[in-house]
Amino acid sequence: MDFDFPLRKIIHVDMDAFYASVEQHDAPELKGKPIAVGGGSKRGVVSAASYEARKFGVRSAMAGSIAKRNCPELIFVKPRFDRYKEVSIQIRSIFFEYTDLVEPLSLDEAYLDVTENKRGNPSATLIAQEIRKKIFEKTGLTASAGISINKFIAKVASDYNKPNGQKTVNPEEVTQFLEDLDIRKFYGVGKVTAEKMYRLGIFTGKELKEKSLEFLDQHFGKSGSYYYNVVRGIHLSAVKPHRIPKSVGAERTFSENLSSEIFMLEKLENIAGELERRLQKSKIAGKTITLKIKYSDFTLQTRSKTLPYFIASKDLILETAKELLYQNSLENSVRLLGISLANLNTEKEKKNEDKESVLVQLKFDF
Repeated sequence: MDFDFPLRKIIHVDMDAFYASVEQHDAPELKGKPIAVGGGSKRGVVSAASYEARKFGVRSAMAGSIAKRNCPELIFVKPRFDRYKEVSIQIRSIFFEYTDLVEPLSLDEAYLDVTENKRGNPSATLIAQEIRKKIFEKTGLTASAGISINKFIAKVASDYNKPNGQKTVNPEEVTQFLEDLDIRKFYGVGKVTAEKMYRLGIFTGKELKEKSLEFLDQHFGKSGSYYYNVVRGIHLSAVKPHRIPKSVGAERTFSENLSSEIFMLEKLENIAGELERRLQKSKIAGKTITLKIKYSDFTLQTRSKTLPYFIASKDLILETAKELLYQNSLENSVRLLGISLANLNTEKEKKNEDKESVLVQLKFDF
């Protein structure tokens, strides 16, 4: 298939069960056993689970009590984020041996643009193999990778042969790959959106591709054009070494459920103070404040308000958060509160960066 847009050679590297794998590597007696990082306390939530635990349905963000019920042999390990960051820095140093165009998504995954690379290697597939081999030699951990013409397809592909595998989707394979793809595997399609697509008769990429842009805009709003393009292999987002955040937030999970707004005000003040510190550190301000409420039954609710001006101070953040808290009565007792700020003053910078991005059409040999 001929594409009328620039092609790149993108690798998405994703560490396998990163936090849990670090713990198993550092404590060999945990190897081969079902472990969960976090979640061990009465109110604990699982941060990560080993593959042995995942076989029993243990997942990240699951309550520790439910995880233990699913897997009675589960071993809880206290998270060590300083250690995870240390290993992540080691992994990232390997990426920079090949390219400076590295966009970290988190401690355990990143995009690499190797269209032009420091090794002069024309094969992104071979580069991915080398990187995964070096990661194992340096850290003792395994990684999986996806390789393709853009970030979207590379990320989807990296999940195909996990753990410790990789998948390349060559330019001539893109159309068939996307048409055959289960709609649930499309990055950006969550559970709710997938169910909505099912009701509209969309189960695979092929069925999504048959829908017009007008149809998708009508049913999915701003996301409609995104779905319309990605299923055609169009995803022009460049790998950005310095990612500009879309939002900044802070949240707290409580040891006891809170049942009254009055008890929550002190907690919100602390969260607003933490958010202010993060904003000042990054020299960021925003207009849209979102209050996140997680109830004792784990249902999640968000309430947002957009102001006509940028804010970054604790007092203004807290004032709006209080307003959102009292906006509606609580549906249940509360186990978590969070405040985030979006619509940041970095958006203008991002738009200018996108406009200035110059892409070159290259002949590909994956």
